[in-house]
Amino acid sequence: MRKFINYLKESYAEMTKKVSWPTWDKLQNSAILVMVASVIFALVIFAMDKVIEVVMKFIYTL
Repeated sequence: MRKFINYLKESYAEMTKKVSWPTWDKLQNSAILVMVASVIFALVIFAMDKVIEVVMKFIYTL
């Protein structure tokens, strides 16, 4: 039990004194970047799916 308590104390000290947390502006910019990248990724996958659908319909109609 002593090791666990020591672990919690060290973890708290590291999170409050050693970790450099991003500013609110940097955090917002990162969140926006992730959202934009996710939308672009989803659109690329959607386009690939539609192309494969058209190709498969063409192959099945032969």
